[in-house]
Amino acid sequence: MNIDQMRQCAPKAMALLKVMANENRLFILCNLLEGEASVNELAERVRLGQSALSQHLALLRKEGFVQTRKESQTVYYSLSSPNVKQMMMLLKDMYATESA
Repeated sequence: MNIDQMRQCAPKAMALLKVMANENRLFILCNLLEGEASVNELAERVRLGQSALSQHLALLRKEGFVQTRKESQTVYYSLSSPNVKQMMMLLKDMYATESA
């Protein structure tokens, strides 16, 4: 990849990293890497209030990181972007074993 191609790709990479640069959103994405989860399950896992969690999920959905599925009254979230899934798997491989 030459420098001009890199410059063309940079805005997309920057947008991806900007969204992932928040600790709470990163933790939400880590949890969704394990599979689909309801809002209540996520709230319990990431230890965020409903309001804060909803704001983070709304941004992740707007940016195309997650998708939703509704079953009765329950909304389920899952990763929707292959690029995000690949990035999260890479981060998990790089850092998850460090603390062990």
